[in-house]
Amino acid sequence: MSVTITLPDGSQREYDDGVTGYDVASDIGPRLAKAAVAVTVDSEMYDLMRPIDHDAAVAIVTEDTEAGRHVIRHSAAHIMAQAVLEMFPGSTFAIGPAITDGFYYDFSVEEPFTPEDLSRIEKKMNDIVAADQRFDRDELSIDEAKEAFADHPFKLEIIEGVDSDEGVEDGSVSTYRNAEFVDLCRGPHLPSTGRLKAFKLMRSAGAYWRGDESNPQLQRIYGTAWESSKALAEYLTRLDEASKRDHRKLGAELDLYSFPNELGSGLAIWHPNGGILRKVIEDYSRRTHINGGYEYVVTPHVAKADLWETSGHVNFYTEGMYPMMELDGDGDKPGQGYYVKPMNCPGHILVYRSRARSYRELPLRLFELGTVYRYERSGVVHGLMRARGFTQDDSHIFTTEDDLADELQRLLDFVLMVLRDFGFEEFEADLSTRPEKFVGDVNLWKKAEEYLATSLDNAGLPYQLAPGEGAFYGPKIDIHIKDAIGRRWQLSTIQVDFAQPENFELEYTTSENTKTRPVMIHRALLGSVERFVGILVEHYAGAFPMWLAPVQATIVPVADRHNEYAHEVGEALRAAGLRVEVDTADQTVGEKIRQAITHKHPAVLVVGDDDVANKSVGLRMRGEDKDTRGVPLDDAVERLAGEAEPPR
Repeated sequence: MSVTITLPDGSQREYDDGVTGYDVASDIGPRLAKAAVAVTVDSEMYDLMRPIDHDAAVAIVTEDTEAGRHVIRHSAAHIMAQAVLEMFPGSTFAIGPAITDGFYYDFSVEEPFTPEDLSRIEKKMNDIVAADQRFDRDELSIDEAKEAFADHPFKLEIIEGVDSDEGVEDGSVSTYRNAEFVDLCRGPHLPSTGRLKAFKLMRSAGAYWRGDESNPQLQRIYGTAWESSKALAEYLTRLDEASKRDHRKLGAELDLYSFPNELGSGLAIWHPNGGILRKVIEDYSRRTHINGGYEYVVTPHVAKADLWETSGHVNFYTEGMYPMMELDGDGDKPGQGYYVKPMNCPGHILVYRSRARSYRELPLRLFELGTVYRYERSGVVHGLMRARGFTQDDSHIFTTEDDLADELQRLLDFVLMVLRDFGFEEFEADLSTRPEKFVGDVNLWKKAEEYLATSLDNAGLPYQLAPGEGAFYGPKIDIHIKDAIGRRWQLSTIQVDFAQPENFELEYTTSENTKTRPVMIHRALLGSVERFVGILVEHYAGAFPMWLAPVQATIVPVADRHNEYAHEVGEALRAAGLRVEVDTADQTVGEKIRQAITHKHPAVLVVGDDDVANKSVGLRMRGEDKDTRGVPLDDAVERLAGEAEPPR
């Protein structure tokens, strides 16, 4: 018998039944075979050596792709677990997935791992790689699997829970074995351990089983793995650069914000420089939205529990909400519950519902810089990037279904315009579909997903599906940007929602004088102001473009006798709209200039005797080695005012 293999370019090849992905890759060419690590068969991932016994569409997965690196890292996780179980008698293991840029595995051991342990484990992994052990896939019955993992309670719990992500399906369990080590796994894996070319163990940390603080605490080892030593070295260099750009470190150095223990985890206070930076961003957001046809609204930070029950948040989002407050008095019935808001959408719905609406008013675009509060577990709180209180540039658009496609297209254009204004140029998208827990009608979900997919196609924006990652009330587009060192950040979100208009019985009057439901679009361009500031700090390494910089120019007098003129220069710049600092501290000129450079101020103006006499300045722009002497003050003001002009 033979099978017909259809390749990505549409060409077809005939092979004997049982041909493997490696055979197909070798037939295409030796270079492809050398780079291959897995294969997709009708979109399902197969091991490279797994037989293909039916006609299928086949694509070779190479080691330098994200899918290929996932296979590499998953295999590295198995090799690490094998090393740990051999080196630490009595230890057991839990789960070990591939993650962005790396992998981890959770272990139950007598003592926490030390840096010396990680070095020893890494050496043992190298021995396993050198042994070039073959990865063999097998299918076991549930009973056979329980017997195989009798000494590993976390694996037994996975088996009993029928966890398909870990290779457990109804009635069977898939495993992978290399030498004496065996693990639950769906695969695929590298053909053998010898194909793991470059890896490094990074750190260890405590982690609760299943992420639940009531469960046992395990020890997690994080590692990274790449297709070559060069790729690993480049990643470690990026990691070092990312450490230098850490927004928490730079936030303290630039006096932007801080995270006092007294305030609580995941909550920031904004210092004057940070407050200015934040104001510039928020002013831009207000101005741009109003110019874009949005209407500005404000909603309260708390609301009755009934509102969140109607919206579905109580049933579908409780774990992300702070506990309900019970109030008694001031007109409330005894035991009346209130929640601080985790999202702004119900408030905007109430604005829409405040009076009768006509099709002539739609699309109605409501915009708010709304502060929300979400209970994030302490283990995931991370500076401004994952906070418990944050402000969203949140908008909700109420539109007819006839106008939905045009409105989505307009929105995507608006999103990309805003992100480009802040200096980002590389964009990708995820289309997140219906999750397991959702509200609304399945057919409306499918319709909403189709609208979003069509808008992405029309915009020519590359995207990938994220199955089951939608919000509980609707599918969404997540826009990702790449920063200055190549990292991918999720920023803007656009969600189509047929469910909330139904939950709140929203209506508008049609041109035929009938009543029907609007469609609701949820969208935030910056995500949250806090997280966006964190991303900007790391993207620019604190050296913001002039329009964003909290201090745009520092004036440095050479001596005390020049202070009066320095203040005069400062007033001229302020009158032109610039944010200015006059440094009259008792320090040398060199020390003052170095401090301004360290604080990443875009412009430094030095004034001395000749400048006082000639109404001039010495001007040094960021990145220049020396200043330009004798620049007429009016010329300096004009130049700096032009460079400080906001994008729109």
